[in-house]
Amino acid sequence: MRDAAVARHRARRDAQTDGTVAARRSGLRRAPARRAARQALRRSAARFHGRRMLAALLALPVGLLGLITTPLGRRLGWPWLMHPGRRLFRRLAGVAAEQRAARDEAIREQLAEQEAAADEEAAEDGTGGIADNVERPAATVPVNSTSEVSEGENVSGFRFEEAAAEMEQAANSYDPEDCMEILAMVEGLPAALASVANVMRILAERSDSEFPLEKEVAAGFNDIFGALMSAVAVAEDMGPLFRQVHAQDIARHEDPRNGHEAEKGWNV
Repeated sequence: MRDAAVARHRARRDAQTDGTVAARRSGLRRAPARRAARQALRRSAARFHGRRMLAALLALPVGLLGLITTPLGRRLGWPWLMHPGRRLFRRLAGVAAEQRAARDEAIREQLAEQEAAADEEAAEDGTGGIADNVERPAATVPVNSTSEVSEGENVSGFRFEEAAAEMEQAANSYDPEDCMEILAMVEGLPAALASVANVMRILAERSDSEFPLEKEVAAGFNDIFGALMSAVAVAEDMGPLFRQVHAQDIARHEDPRNGHEAEKGWNV
């Protein structure tokens, strides 16, 4: 009776968390495709607004000409002479809107295909994800543990918080010699964050297959891994951004005029 009650409780709890875990897994799988789709939609919107501005500039001189042709068109009853600038702007803006709608539809279709491909790949490669249920024996086995661990004793040697504290202390005392050293640090951030993310991935895999933990714990590590991989994607943009906004400063170091000593003449 006790085993049956425990099994029913566990089954009910697992059923309640299945939807949440599945939704989080799906979100992590689809995150790169959705990020690329958002960027493509933003580019499409920027292109559309640029086309509208160009249409307004082209329609402006025609609209000024319409100040003369519109009264004449009303007098003669010729509609094609009336409001030529307004009609030109509407035509050009309408074409731009149709092209934007076509681009956005293509982007959304590509996003749907990529999400479906990610789901199919995850379904085929079922060994790499978190198991749906924790493996349990047929009946509960009472264990009388007599081993005691003293408080504060480091059993396994893995203290993630100590390594993180050392990194925080190093950041507080960081004193670079020049900004090129900061650039090298920024360009190395993706690899560093990827290593931290891999720690969470390893913990998720071992929690799922080795440690006596519930599947929610492994799913939590997996969620942290996905969040850190999102941070890796942001860090990958930091290097190009750094080089873009500091292009002139970097050129003084990487391509100095008449050598580094001569370049020092611009002492700003």
